[in-house]
Amino acid sequence: MQLPGYQRDIVRQLKGRLAEERRFIQVITGPRQTGKTTAILQTLEDTSLPSIYGAADYPSVPDFNWIESRWNEARLKASAGQKVLLVLDEIQKITGWDETIKGFWDYDTRKGIPVQLVLLGSTALIMHAGLKESLAGRFELLTCTHWSWKECRDCFGWNLDQYIYFGGYPGAASLIDDQDRWAKYIRESLIETTITRDVLLLHRVEKPALLHQFFYLACEYAGQILSYNKMLGQLTDAGNTTTLAHYQSLLEEAFILRGVPKWTGTALRRRASSPKWIPLNTALITAISGRNLAEWRGDPRMWGRLVETAVGLHLVNESSGKAYEVYYWRDRDREVDYVLKQGNALVGIEVKSGRKRKSSGMPAFKKKYNPQNIFIVGSGGIPVRDFLESAPETLFNL
Repeated sequence: MQLPGYQRDIVRQLKGRLAEERRFIQVITGPRQTGKTTAILQTLEDTSLPSIYGAADYPSVPDFNWIESRWNEARLKASAGQKVLLVLDEIQKITGWDETIKGFWDYDTRKGIPVQLVLLGSTALIMHAGLKESLAGRFELLTCTHWSWKECRDCFGWNLDQYIYFGGYPGAASLIDDQDRWAKYIRESLIETTITRDVLLLHRVEKPALLHQFFYLACEYAGQILSYNKMLGQLTDAGNTTTLAHYQSLLEEAFILRGVPKWTGTALRRRASSPKWIPLNTALITAISGRNLAEWRGDPRMWGRLVETAVGLHLVNESSGKAYEVYYWRDRDREVDYVLKQGNALVGIEVKSGRKRKSSGMPAFKKKYNPQNIFIVGSGGIPVRDFLESAPETLFNL
């Protein structure tokens, strides 16, 4: 499969970096089933460099000897002085991977052995910890995010309703004609695999059942503002708000959920605000709902929430590697769905999706913060389709 959009950009960026004389470890991270391995295999097909690919995704997790064996293969190929590309996939599964790689990388750097390394992983918490603690100054990061509307349209021929309901998981695209089967795949192969293998297997979680409940509740309230205290009232054996904040960070680092903070003007108050919950793929919402596309589309309130969430996840997913940050704003019953901040500039975004609202918060937000730009997405403003095809960072320049 040829990769569309940003995946194609990642292949292009990676090939450009590997062709440079400068030597850095290239790290590709992102959610499961979004094309990381496909991107690197496509790169290997297109490059003239000799290469070695190894994946640590075994039922029995290998140890550091597995890394050493792959590395020695690469060194053997590089013995004639030619650059060799070594790719290690699912590297976060190996205990002590970072120190092992640091030793080999620093040795080869001193000896002038031209092994060029690419690492792939699907959980940012472990990857970033190892990178920052052991490999600081030695790596560059590339992030695959969930597939966008344009990418799913171009690759699968979907219409906008299909994208908003089925979301951006390319591996599930072939199943959408059987919606029950599609939903089961999302639940079992993506949601449960991410939680059990990328979170519970790699981190100490005292209450695994509570983590599951927390994620499902955040999906149920997608696009809505729900405080930790209110969540505690709906969870069994819930512990405290510190526990929920920790679970939020784990799910964010697994690339399946984001708690968008409230814009208040001060960092301290933002940290204490109630999050607006944005699952980073609408499939995470619809697959656990028990409702098919026709049922979602036939309920204006439900569909409106899903459209608002699709706009939010577009902003969040596209923010990877960009200079802007994503917030929401609320003052009593007045709300602005999303606020983008870049430097000292603000952009306000209100989504009109057919869902009934008490009142628009945009006039009050504009009066209080004097944003650089404001936008209405949906009825009376930018069509949702056009907005999802735009690059959010350009909103500051219009």
